[in-house]
Amino acid sequence: MGRIIAQVAIANALDPSKEIRCPALVDTGASGLILPAAWRAQLGELPLLRTVELETADQRLVRGEVCGPVRIQMEGFDPIASEVTFLDMDAANGGHEPLIGYIVLEQSRAAVDMVGHRLVKVRALDLKRAA
Repeated sequence: MGRIIAQVAIANALDPSKEIRCPALVDTGASGLILPAAWRAQLGELPLLRTVELETADQRLVRGEVCGPVRIQMEGFDPIASEVTFLDMDAANGGHEPLIGYIVLEQSRAAVDMVGHRLVKVRALDLKRAA
């Protein structure tokens, strides 16, 4: 299986001059946008919305801080207003690896092309009701 890396810009919605641009791993097993807690100050003052427990791939429970509002834009896709979860992370290979989860993908109208190992634009959002 391949890795999909997307360039993403995250800005404080209340102070757009506070912004982070970075590559992030697309992880459909993650829910939202996960950033290292070490980067939180770069986005300036962001209200803490809640603290959550997250389960890692190896089934450990860790705590994250959900903050917002932020503006998230993956390169080539629609910008969205959302929130970010900050998590204590160890730097691997000299850096951190932020994650883009399925909520951000859906809001941005991005779908994972498993064959081409890339993100593709979704033509339209679903608006179907159950029968």
